[in-house]
Amino acid sequence: MKIAQQASERHVLNVIVDNEAGILAKIAGMFTARGYNIDSLTVADISEDHAISRITIVTRGPEPVIDQIRAQLERLVPVHKVIDLTESGAHVERELALVKVSGKGDNRVEALRIAELFRAKVVDTTTSSFVFELTGAPDKIDSFIALMRELGLEEVGRSGIVGMMRGAAGA
Repeated sequence: MKIAQQASERHVLNVIVDNEAGILAKIAGMFTARGYNIDSLTVADISEDHAISRITIVTRGPEPVIDQIRAQLERLVPVHKVIDLTESGAHVERELALVKVSGKGDNRVEALRIAELFRAKVVDTTTSSFVFELTGAPDKIDSFIALMRELGLEEVGRSGIVGMMRGAAGA
């Protein structure tokens, strides 16, 4: 079976790197040069001395392509480790979203009711709009946004996915 015909799988990759200028561009360039897509990308400093960062990349592709992505990431000089959370087992994924909804009357009341069900927090309010803060799994955020579309969705900002393995083992 050709690679293009194989089933595309979603993978969450944690890439532990030196916190230095240009590393994100190097990684994004590697994806671009080979025609791989990035569904989500987050970067954060994770060490006390600010020397190490974690880049979380969500990508899709057949297993041979994912294997190739991991191998190419591991060859980049400032990369310490590449962890495929999807293949490593049980892991936690979370995302933050800010969702602005405008409306009056019943739509406004319904937006607040749904926000409460999703445990979304109101972080800004005016007489005609709300900005909700919501954290959770990406599918939870997708569901919340879909419901808010019917009630006056104006704007969405999403942080991108962060993830880590469950249990005591660290990156």
